[in-house]
Amino acid sequence: MSQFLRLVQMLWQQVSQRQVWRSLRGARSWRLIPFLVGVAIAIALPACSSLLVDRAVSESQTNPNLLMGMPTEATSFNANDYLINRPQYVLSYNQSKAIPNWASWQLNRDWLGDRPRLPFEPDSSLPPDWPKAMPNDYTNSGFDRGHVVPAADRNRTEADSKAVFLMTNILPQTPDNNRGPWESLESYCRDLVSRGKELYIIAGPAGEGGSGERGKKVAIAQKISVPAYTWKVIVVLDQPGSGLDGITDQTRVIAVIMPNKQGIKDRNWREFRTSVDEVEEITGYNLLSNLPENLQNFLEAEADNR
Repeated sequence: MSQFLRLVQMLWQQVSQRQVWRSLRGARSWRLIPFLVGVAIAIALPACSSLLVDRAVSESQTNPNLLMGMPTEATSFNANDYLINRPQYVLSYNQSKAIPNWASWQLNRDWLGDRPRLPFEPDSSLPPDWPKAMPNDYTNSGFDRGHVVPAADRNRTEADSKAVFLMTNILPQTPDNNRGPWESLESYCRDLVSRGKELYIIAGPAGEGGSGERGKKVAIAQKISVPAYTWKVIVVLDQPGSGLDGITDQTRVIAVIMPNKQGIKDRNWREFRTSVDEVEEITGYNLLSNLPENLQNFLEAEADNR
C-alpha cells in the first residue's frame, strides 16, 4: 500500500509541476481532464516504474539457489506465497499456515562444514503484524521441528546455520518421517556431493493432517498447519558449476513423496520415489520451470530407479 501511495504522490507532483491545471481555467476546459490525466500518467510512470518492481522477485532471479526456477508466483506482498530470498536459499512462506510452501537450494561442497547446531529462532524479517511461529509452539505436540533446508546442508558459517534454524524454514514432521527416510535421503544427498556432484533441491509440504506421537492433528498451537506429506525433488549435476547447460535427458532427477505419519522410520527412502509430475499433481506447482519445455516434460515423467 505504501508503494501505491508513493506512486499517487509522484503522479500529483508531475501534474502540479507542469502546471497543467492552468489550462482548466476556461469554462469548457473540463473536457480536457481525461486527456491531461493521461498525459500526466504517461509522464510519471517511467519515473515510478521502479516502485512497481518486486525487489525480492528480481533479486531471486539471480540467486543460484533458484536455478531450477520459481515453483509458484511468490512475491513479497502475497502473505500466503511470501517470497524470502536469502544467500542460503529461496523460500515461499505461508502466513496463514505458519510453515513454508517450498524451499529451493543449491548443494555442493562449498556449503558443507561442521558447525554445531544452533537454537531455533522466530524469523524477525517477517512483517511485524504477522503472528510468528515460535520454537515452543512445537513442545509436546508430538511433532518434530522439521527443517526443509537441512541444518547439515548449511553449516559452513554461522550465518548459514542461523538461516536454516529460522522458524520460516521449519514445519511439523512426525519423528518417524523426520528421523527416518527423510533424514536418510538428506544424508544420501550429501554423500552424492562428497562424490563430486552438485545438487539443486526443492522441497516442501503437501496436504493437511499428519499423525504424530500424540495422534493425528491438522494444526499445532492453533496456528501451525501440519502437512499430510513431505516431498522433495533433487536434480543431480555431474559437473558442478555447469548450470542449466549441464542438464540433459540423461540427468538424474530424484523425486519423493513421504507420508507424514509414524511407523515409517525403518523404511528405505527409495520406497517413496515417484515422478516430478506426481509431486506437481499434489502441490499444484510448476517445478523445474527454467528448463526447456521438452526437457522439463521428459525429466519429470519418470521415477528415478538408480
